[in-house]
Amino acid sequence: MNDKSPILLWFRRDLRLSDHAALKAACATGRPVIPVFILDDLADGLAAAPKFRLGLGLGHFAKSLADKGSRLILRREARALDALQTLIDQSGAGAVYWTRAYDPDSVARDTEIKETLRAQGTEARSFGGHLLFEPWTVETKTGGYYKVYTPFWNAVKGRDVEPPLAAPSDLAAPNTWPVSENLEDWHMSAAMDRGADVLRPFVQLGESAAQARLGAFMAHIVGDYKATRDLPGVDGTSNLSENLALGEISPHQCWHAGNRALEEGKQGAETFLKELVWREFAYHLMHHTPRILNANWREEWDAFPWHEDERAAEVKAWKQGRTGVPFVDAAMREMYVTGRMHNRGRMIVASYLTKHLLTHWKVGQRWFEDCLIDWDPASNAMGWQWSAGSGPDATPYFRVFNPETQLDKFDKNRAYASRWIAEGRARSHKDALSYFDAIPRSWNMSASDPYPDPVVALDAGRARALAAYQGRDSES
Repeated sequence: MNDKSPILLWFRRDLRLSDHAALKAACATGRPVIPVFILDDLADGLAAAPKFRLGLGLGHFAKSLADKGSRLILRREARALDALQTLIDQSGAGAVYWTRAYDPDSVARDTEIKETLRAQGTEARSFGGHLLFEPWTVETKTGGYYKVYTPFWNAVKGRDVEPPLAAPSDLAAPNTWPVSENLEDWHMSAAMDRGADVLRPFVQLGESAAQARLGAFMAHIVGDYKATRDLPGVDGTSNLSENLALGEISPHQCWHAGNRALEEGKQGAETFLKELVWREFAYHLMHHTPRILNANWREEWDAFPWHEDERAAEVKAWKQGRTGVPFVDAAMREMYVTGRMHNRGRMIVASYLTKHLLTHWKVGQRWFEDCLIDWDPASNAMGWQWSAGSGPDATPYFRVFNPETQLDKFDKNRAYASRWIAEGRARSHKDALSYFDAIPRSWNMSASDPYPDPVVALDAGRARALAAYQGRDSES
C-alpha cells in the first residue's frame, strides 16, 4: 500500500454525502475514493418493499455522486468479502472504510471482513453514523444495559452529540474506475409487481428530500408534535423514518435540528427527540439481546398460546385490510399503498393481531418487513414485541387497544378511515382506490365489494385475550 492508493468506501444504509464520518475520513487522506455498493446475500435477501426502496435510493445516490464527479460502483456477490477482495485487486485499493451496522448478521459479516482484510495487509476501518450513541457506550451505573426506556432516555438526553459534518466539496477520483454492474439488471422492484407504480409517488427520495422534510417539520409541525403525532388523519409527523432507514439523513442532523427548535420554544421538539432516542433504545437492545429479532424477549412468553398459521382466515383478513374494523383496515391499506404506516396505526394493528386474534407477533413482524419502505430490523422487532407484551418496556398484557374507541379519540371526523377505505362510499378517496390497483390480483378484491363484518367481535376478542393472559399467569 502507498499513500496514493485508493480507498474503497463501502456504502450500505448510509446513502448520503453530508454528516458521513467514513466519507469525511476518506476524503481527508487526499487519496482517491471509490464509492461501492455490494448486493450481497444480506442485501439481496431483503423483502419486497425494503428492497424496492433500496433500489430507488441507490439510483438516486449514484446521481448525487455523479454530480460530484464521482461514481457508485455496483457489484453483486453472495459474500461481500469476495466482492471487496476482487475490487482491491482490480483497483489497487489499500483501504476499505464503511459505516457500522448493528444487526447480528451484519456484525458477523463485517467482523470477518475486517479481520480478513487486515490480515492481508489492507486497512479496514468502520465508523459510527447510523446511531447517535454506539450501543456499548450507554451503561447503567452497575455496568449493565438498560431494559427500560425512561432510564435510558435520562442517561443520554444530556449527552453531547457531535455536530453534523459538512459534505465534502469534491471526491478525488481514481485514474481508472473499476467496472460497475447496472442497477437495472438487479430488478430490485421485481417482488413488488404492479404495486411499485402505486407506491412510487409516495416516496421522498434522497438526501435533499430528507433535508427538506426535516426543515418543513421543524418550521411548521414540531411545535404541536406531542399532540399531532397521534392523529393519523393530519400531517403531524416528520415522516423521516423512510430516510433514516437508508441513511439519507443522519440521526445527528435530526437531533441538532430538534434541539434548535426546543431552544426556540417549540415544546413538541422534546417529544421528537424522545422518538429519536426510542430508535436508539431499539438498537441498544438488539446489540445486547439479539434474540429480540426472532424470539420472545421475555422468555416466560414462550409458552403463550399464540398461533402462527399464516393461512388462517383471520390472518388473511388482517393482511388484506378486511377485518371489518375500520382503524385496523385503514392502517393496513395505508401501508400497502404508501409503504409506511402512521405510528398510532402500527400500535392498533399490532395489538389487534396479537391480542384480538391471538396471532404470534412474528407473523406481523414478517408482514411489516415485506411491506414497509421504512423497515428497520431493530425498530420493527421492538415495536411488535412492545405491542404483544413479550418485549422490554412492553405495554401491559391487560392493555388491549379498542380500535373503535381509538378511532373516536384520534380520528373523530374519520378523515383517516375515509381516506383509506373505499367500500360502501359513493365517492371514494383516490388513495383508497389505489389500494385495489396495488394488491395482488389473486386477492380478487374490488372497491365495489361490500365492507365486511368484523371477523372477531371486539368485546369477544378482548375477553379471549384476557383469558389467555390469565391462564399464562396462573401457570407461571
